[in-house]
Amino acid sequence: MRALYVFLSYITFFLVSPLLLLSRKTRMGWKERLGFYPKELFLEKMEGCIWFHGASAGDLLSLLPMVKLMRKQCPDRKIVLSTLTNSGRFMAHSRLEKHVDAIVFAPWDIECAVRRAIRHISPELLVLEYTEMWPNLIWEAKAHGAKIALTNGRFSKERLSAYRLLLALSGISLSAFDALMMREKEGLKRARLLGARPEATVVTGSTKFDVLADTGSEEELEALRCAFGFPAGARILVAGSTHEGEEELLLDVFLRLRSKFQTLRLVLAPRYIDRVDRVCDLASQHKLKVKRRSRAVSGEVDVVVLDTMGELSKAYQLSEVVFVGGSFVSRGGQNILEPAAQGRAVLFGPHMKNFEDCVAVLVGRGGVQVNSKENLENVLSKLLAQSDELRQLGKMAKAAVEQVSGASERNVYFLRECLKTHGD
Repeated sequence: MRALYVFLSYITFFLVSPLLLLSRKTRMGWKERLGFYPKELFLEKMEGCIWFHGASAGDLLSLLPMVKLMRKQCPDRKIVLSTLTNSGRFMAHSRLEKHVDAIVFAPWDIECAVRRAIRHISPELLVLEYTEMWPNLIWEAKAHGAKIALTNGRFSKERLSAYRLLLALSGISLSAFDALMMREKEGLKRARLLGARPEATVVTGSTKFDVLADTGSEEELEALRCAFGFPAGARILVAGSTHEGEEELLLDVFLRLRSKFQTLRLVLAPRYIDRVDRVCDLASQHKLKVKRRSRAVSGEVDVVVLDTMGELSKAYQLSEVVFVGGSFVSRGGQNILEPAAQGRAVLFGPHMKNFEDCVAVLVGRGGVQVNSKENLENVLSKLLAQSDELRQLGKMAKAAVEQVSGASERNVYFLRECLKTHGD
């Protein structure tokens, strides 16, 4: 079965490669994706390093607290970070670069690319995130002698049959993993049904709850406010990680709120930076003075469109209230914990299927789920009219996140145990 999977992975790759080349998520860094890494990245010997892999920007944020802890607790270890998406690469450089020794695109899961990557990186421990089950990568890392771990593990009930098929076809088993750190008990049970060794599986929770965003100094925040073109005393609504269809809705709501709250300003942070021009056009069509964060304009503005990486967390700190996108469209939500951890009241729409655990933590504790544009406007109007309640909701949100934190420390403990037993 192993040979069949290798053959099929090559065939599949050649069939889908034109789409991968055109996709905004994967069209960068093709030499690295084929396992050809720049020599300067690995001038220092990486053998025995820890290799963390997260597919997207959101996955990397979940890895951030673990990477920081591993750097602190294992200062002599080299750490390599890989990602699949272009946005993940930008996020890695803006938020994690100072904590790691190299940032690369992960190889496509074809045998030749994976072998080259393993030869360059030479990991002692490969740490995968969420459901990143790449058979060739796992197989080759194991053949190299690396320990394999999964963090924030989740195997959904609906996809259990698909996982069984993938594992059977690829010739690997979850028994190959030295540690599977699952988010909840049901996930642990499913991992064992899929062949994981009981002694290698444990429930540690989700590190998403540990992602307390970087805190900017007062000077940095004031500089950002000035760069936005907002006056002192402006009340700022930040809409983070928005998707197509949501910005127009938010601009409509913002215009109506401005008739009541004239000092209100809006920051729009589209999930994909290549949509910035489109979002700016929408704001202009609403007769609002708009600017891109990276460009200077004269005078005060109504709307800023964030077109930089790594500044959303600081924008959240400037805000009075936050809306998180991906929740009024079928995307299934985005990270609502980052603004909550900053002590901000967080609003989000009805479509949060990918973040149900986060919703369970925040609803009624500083998080407010709204089901329509009208509902969003009404809730924002009431909250903006009651600043004390807004601040109280923010305190509740921060406390809720702190109460469920700690998964990163638990995960790092098991990762270090893997390193201790390497070679046993």
